[in-house]
This record gives sequence, C-alpha cells and structure tokens, in this order.
Amino acid sequence: MEQGKKVFVGMSGGVDSSVAAWRLKEQGYDVVGVFIKVWHPDFLVCNWEEERLDAMRVAANLDIPFLTCDAEKDYRDEVAKYFISEYIAGRTPNPDVMCNKYVKFGAFLRFAKEHKADFIATGHYARRIDRTDGKASLYRGVDVNKDQSYFLWSLTNEQLNYTLLPIGDTNKEQIRQEAERAGIPTATKKDSQGVCFLGHIDIPEFISHYVDLKEGDVLDTVGNVIGKHKGAMVYTLGQRHGFTLNTQDQSREVYYVQSKNVVNNTVTVAVRRPVLQISQDLILQNIVLREEVKVGDTLSAQTRYRQTPFGVEVKFITDKGMVLKITEDSTEAVASGQSCVLYKDELCLGGGVVV
Repeated sequence: MEQGKKVFVGMSGGVDSSVAAWRLKEQGYDVVGVFIKVWHPDFLVCNWEEERLDAMRVAANLDIPFLTCDAEKDYRDEVAKYFISEYIAGRTPNPDVMCNKYVKFGAFLRFAKEHKADFIATGHYARRIDRTDGKASLYRGVDVNKDQSYFLWSLTNEQLNYTLLPIGDTNKEQIRQEAERAGIPTATKKDSQGVCFLGHIDIPEFISHYVDLKEGDVLDTVGNVIGKHKGAMVYTLGQRHGFTLNTQDQSREVYYVQSKNVVNNTVTVAVRRPVLQISQDLILQNIVLREEVKVGDTLSAQTRYRQTPFGVEVKFITDKGMVLKITEDSTEAVASGQSCVLYKDELCLGGGVVV
C-alpha cells in the first residue's frame, strides 16, 4: 500500500466494485469513484441511470468524490461493432474481453491518467501480485467459482502495473458479508449478467437490427435437411438450442452444432458434443504474453469462462501468433474468435484469439 496515492475505482453500482472502493479507502488510498458510461442501442432498454445512481449512493456513503467517464464512443466502436462484425464473419466474439481491453483498461485508464491518478482499480475477482523486478503478475482469484482472470488475459504489463484488484483474494460470500458490515448500500444487490454492459440480450434479435438474418437449413452430418435455424451466423460450435428439428419426439437425444457455413447459410448438427482431440493443434493470433513462454512449455489452457482447464504444449510461437498441441483427454471444441487463456498453475500468462 502506498499512503495517499490516488486511485480511480471503476464503480458499476454493484457490490464488488463498492467493496473494492471501501477497502482501498480503508487502506489509506485517496479514492475517487468513477462510473463508466457506455453506448447502448436505442432499441434496448438500458438502466444505466439507475446503475450510476447506485454508484453515486455508494460514493456518498464512503464520502469519496464521484466522477463519470464517458466511454460511449470506445464501447460503440471497439466492442459493439466488433461484436456485430465477428458474427457476420462467422466467428464467435468475446465482448467481455474486448470491453476490458478497450473500455475499462482503455478509455477508463486514459481518463484516470488525464486526471493524474496513480492507479485504477476494479472489482474483478483476480489477483495482482508484485514481482521482484518491479512488474506485476496476474493470478486467478481465490474464489474458483468467480475467478475472472480469463477476461483479463489481454492486459499488457503496463496496464497491469497501473491496476489494483482489491477483492481477488476473497470469496464472493465474504465480500457480501463485508459490504453489509460496512453499511454499503449495494450489499444485497444481485449480480449483473449478460454481455458486458449490455446485459442479457437475445443475440439473434440483437444482430437482426444490423444484418438481414435469413432462416436456413439444419443439416445432419451426411447433408440431409433435418430442421431450420434463424441464421447461420448467430450460432456457435457446441450450441444445443435455438434451432428447430423436424421431429416431435420429446425423448430424442440432444443435438449440438458441429459446424456452420455462413455462405450457404447452413448449420450442421449431431448428437455428439464437438471436442478437441489429443495431439490436435490450436492456433492463436493477436497474442498478449505478460510472462515468458517458450516452445516446449507445458501449460494449462481455458477457452471459455469457468471451463475446467486442459493441458497444452507450446509448439510454435512468434510475436503475433502461436500453435498449441492438446496434451490431455478431449475437451470441448472451441469456436473461431473465442479467447484461449494460458496458465501456469494459478499464474495467468496471457492468451490469444482462436483462429
């Protein structure tokens, strides 16, 4: 702790960021609460005013200054447009990762620096631990059910050095109890869900406002038409809902998306869940590595939030991409466009985007 250092805390109106602000103030930091205002489309109901009001109430309760960071343009241009364009291209986006990269650790970080803050802080369940070389490392949060290091893989060393993660060493249940003891107004508020700041959205309905989605054929693995879908681009590998099969048999097996063809507007399904096999390669691009990673290293990887990590070996690596070989029993297949995050035990090394 550095007495008197100024910290801008991203306050969403939820309990996690509220406790983050409270802890930092208790530790002697000069804390400023900041609500990050983002873009939302006109056709979606947005409760950002209520969230901002909750954040203001917490700031008043903690007797700290409160500011608003206008990140609408960054969110619209770097998160929403990315989200839409990835689906159009036939890939599956990860908007929460991009929101962290371009909004919380992009626009908000720039805002904090412009106002001469020494650090920013968030309510993520992940740990920043200082190293002996003066840099910081990112570790999993201690609450295995809430660990959010997966969404922070794209942070550079510079961004991480400027960031504090005050609640990553604590379980969620204890955070709520701490909030109640401290008299924080949002102590019992429910967690938000869904696509980053957009909340829970129906993806086909959302995408249909920007693209003319056309109904198409659902195929079996030999090419027979067995049903209909809403538009191939909005489906992802392993998906088991959102399409209709030409059968009324309620006891039939579950079907999973095996592949999609955006050009032909078809989706292929089968009763088996698609998996990655041992020795299969996983190719990543747009990689960010905060720690040293070498060819031959054996690591664990995660291609979705809360997934059980699986073993990989680094086969090839350059500044822009890497190739990983699957070394453990088969795990769920991963769609192009998703994030693959690399770990060495609890240490989050970085990651990349699946080609």
